[in-house]
Amino acid sequence: MNKLENSYNLIKAFYSDPVKTNISPASGFRSRCEFGYRNGSYTMVSNGQKVYISKLDLAHPLISELMPKLSIKINDSYLLHKKLFQVNFRANNLNKIIVSLIYHKEVNAELLEESSRIAKDLKIEIVLRSKKKLLCTSNEILEELINSNNPFYLYQTDQTFFQPNKYMVPRMVNLVESFIKDPNDLLELYCGCGTFSIPLSRIFNKVFATENNRKSMMCLDMAISKNNISNINYSRLSCDEVSEAMTGRLFNRLKGEKLADYNFSHLLLDPPRSGLTDDVISLVNRFENVIYISCNPDTYARDLSKLIEYKISKIEFFDQFVNTNHLEIVSLLQK
Repeated sequence: MNKLENSYNLIKAFYSDPVKTNISPASGFRSRCEFGYRNGSYTMVSNGQKVYISKLDLAHPLISELMPKLSIKINDSYLLHKKLFQVNFRANNLNKIIVSLIYHKEVNAELLEESSRIAKDLKIEIVLRSKKKLLCTSNEILEELINSNNPFYLYQTDQTFFQPNKYMVPRMVNLVESFIKDPNDLLELYCGCGTFSIPLSRIFNKVFATENNRKSMMCLDMAISKNNISNINYSRLSCDEVSEAMTGRLFNRLKGEKLADYNFSHLLLDPPRSGLTDDVISLVNRFENVIYISCNPDTYARDLSKLIEYKISKIEFFDQFVNTNHLEIVSLLQK
């Protein structure tokens, strides 16, 4: 049974109509890639086994082209090669790349000087990371233009979650926007860098976004400024704290905002693969309209079985990672 059949079988008790599947190109789609580095080569795990590679056809063409050139530079430099154990790549639609070199030694000024020379030669930015230390050749922040129906800018760093498929993100944003009817205010959990917060701010009166990652909050703040948005407020709150704030508890991190003063018509959830906790399920039940974006059909179906007051009004599959078992679900749940 393939992943599409499996996913449909998981949700057919909640939704019996055919489900549209958005298919990604089979190569060149990954704008975010992470590799081990060993014996002078990139490594990844395939079928439970470590494999050595020089490039990756699934990666954004800029990343795939850069990989062998960068490994030659690394291997020619004892300083760069010594105790290097991971190399991360991020590319944007503006032909910029940030590479993160992650070490089992403390990064220092000497290593930064060597990296800066290579960054200049390859026309990239390099971030050096070791335990509790980060150095960069110029800027650790990557600006991204999302070419959806209404284009907008986002920001990311190597330490933030960012949707990796450059073809699927605009489609997902466009679909979520199409879900919205009779909007008032939006509450968003797991907002990340603002992939949905930013475009949805054009539809809702006000948006309140929450996220635990400090770097994601920094990137969201930059995107709010870049896109000239004035109706998004945000705070680094856990889901439990959001529940308490909804009942009137004040946190210093809310900076005077009172969630009880909002008129929330919609809730947006984009949780990790583990899905929703029972505390979040309790919070969800306060809302009439819930946009649920899931990267795990198994936990999505589990959560639906607990949300007994809701039905799936709209749903589509996004095959972000062709020829793997991964599948993204974008849906609208309504009471």
